[in-house]
Amino acid sequence: MNKEQRIIKVDYLARVEGEGGIFLKIKCDRVERAEVRIFEPPRFFEAFLQGRRYAEAPDFTARICGICPVAYQTSAVQAMEDLMGMEVPENLVKLRRLLYIGEWLSSHALHVFFLHAPDFLGYQDAIQMARDHGDMVKLGLELKKAGNALFACIGGREVHPVNVRVGGFYRAPTKKELTVLLEQLKKGREAAIQTVRWTATLPFPDFEPDYEFVALNHPEEYAITRGRLKSSRGLDLPISAYEDHFAEEQAPYSHALQSVRRGGGAYFVGPLARFNLNFKQLSPLAQAEARSAGLTPLVRNPFKSIMVRAVEMLHVVEEAAALIEAYEEPEEPAVPVRIRAGKGCGISEAPRGILYHRYRIDDQGLIQEAQIVPPTSQNQKSMEADLAQFAGRFLDLSDDELTWRLEQAVRNYDPCISCATHCLKVRVVREG
Repeated sequence: MNKEQRIIKVDYLARVEGEGGIFLKIKCDRVERAEVRIFEPPRFFEAFLQGRRYAEAPDFTARICGICPVAYQTSAVQAMEDLMGMEVPENLVKLRRLLYIGEWLSSHALHVFFLHAPDFLGYQDAIQMARDHGDMVKLGLELKKAGNALFACIGGREVHPVNVRVGGFYRAPTKKELTVLLEQLKKGREAAIQTVRWTATLPFPDFEPDYEFVALNHPEEYAITRGRLKSSRGLDLPISAYEDHFAEEQAPYSHALQSVRRGGGAYFVGPLARFNLNFKQLSPLAQAEARSAGLTPLVRNPFKSIMVRAVEMLHVVEEAAALIEAYEEPEEPAVPVRIRAGKGCGISEAPRGILYHRYRIDDQGLIQEAQIVPPTSQNQKSMEADLAQFAGRFLDLSDDELTWRLEQAVRNYDPCISCATHCLKVRVVREG
């Protein structure tokens, strides 16, 4: 083996959404540079929105992602409602949360069973894994189907729901339509319990960086659609102050903007952040199963995010059943909109972390300015830091083994690279 220089190149990282690359330069047994290179072309959604009516933003931005369209819809409608000074009734807020839970179930099940678990068990993909772990893959499909059923019932269809609007919904489901989903959710509860216990048996490397975790926090619920922004280092602010503390910057090697803390560098959003900042808001059963699996705050190992996603599935599948049982059909599916010029922002917790939207509209309801900051953009700096630190501990591995580890480290974040283009091809250069 040539120790003067070694190059590892993987054209495309499987089991993530979108395309990009990793560049790792190693010199004299030290990682000199680690870069997450996103080379998908910018998609210009923020520019496309300019001149469109405010009401188009939810459906338009939902097309950014086929995995978490509800996150984009929710952040968009909340930003519009914020700038118009609208109050949405609590029953419609809960119905939105129920729809969002469908997205969490579908996305988390996809990630846990089909995108990430093969890494821990040494398989190239879920199809190979299913030969030896067929029962667990079936559980994953069960959970994903439960999420898709909520999508279809409340959102109008399973992909890119069309029922969300500023002020509420175009149509509210009947009690009967939701009640028929309870049996599926009850099965999902047992599937989620098994998933927590199964993920606890996976092999995890010893890797615990010191992150700043950032997530929404709400005193009465495990925050998804509302709350204040909090961090593990003392940040506590309303979402309207987001841009005072976070900023986007351009990296010369990537088409995607990267978010940083103003004056503070990288931060971490997503399941680990939510779990560490909101553990007390999890259901008693989810807390108990987490503790039995060896999870209590503060969890710093990003590889254990697969366990945290399983815990979150258990929490939301329980909550979904409770929301359906308490559901009362609203008199009207939406509150009236009174257009006014202004600026507003919204944040919700996409499966991958906080998703920020800000809009400015004129008195005709036309969008003059839009800003969208997806979770993958906010996690890019942390991903790069992980690659540098993690690779530094395993430089004695073979090229194939090191590449496998680097890919797995990126998949901890469940990156949605298509969203982040407003991983991966892996190239490792060893010198000296």
